Formats: sequence, C-alpha cells, structure tokens
Amino acid sequence: MDAIVAGAVVVAFAIVVTTHVAIAFGLIRRTPRWRAPLAFVVFPLAPYYAWREHMRVRTIIWSVFAVIYAVALGLSFR
Repeated sequence: MDAIVAGAVVVAFAIVVTTHVAIAFGLIRRTPRWRAPLAFVVFPLAPYYAWREHMRVRTIIWSVFAVIYAVALGLSFR
C-alpha cells in the first residue's frame, strides 16, 4: 500500500509540473505576455489564466492531478 501511495505522489506531481510548464508556455504565446511568468511563479494562477484563455484540457489535467497529488500526499502521512 505504501508503494502505491508513493507512486501516486510521484506520478501526480510530475504530471502537475509538466502541465504547469505547458500552461506557462501556452500563456507566453498569448497577449498579455506578463501572465506567463506570473502564472509560472504563483502556482494557482496557472489554471485560472489557462481556463480564461480556453486551454480547457490543460486546466482540467492540472486540477485533477493537483487533487490526486494532495490526497496521495495526505495519505502518505498517515
């Protein structure tokens, strides 16, 4: 059970970070460009700006795996 939770933490974190970077690169191609570095640094702004720019799939992937990461991380401390 511990290996499954640890694996879920690692995989979910990797997917969230990868999607976060993809959102930042998507935002840098759209105006205003200042949102990309801000969303890259202020983590919760990435899905917000992505949703507003119609990057729905990236936003959903980021959000779902952020929840999975949080739950798995919480389970790992039990």
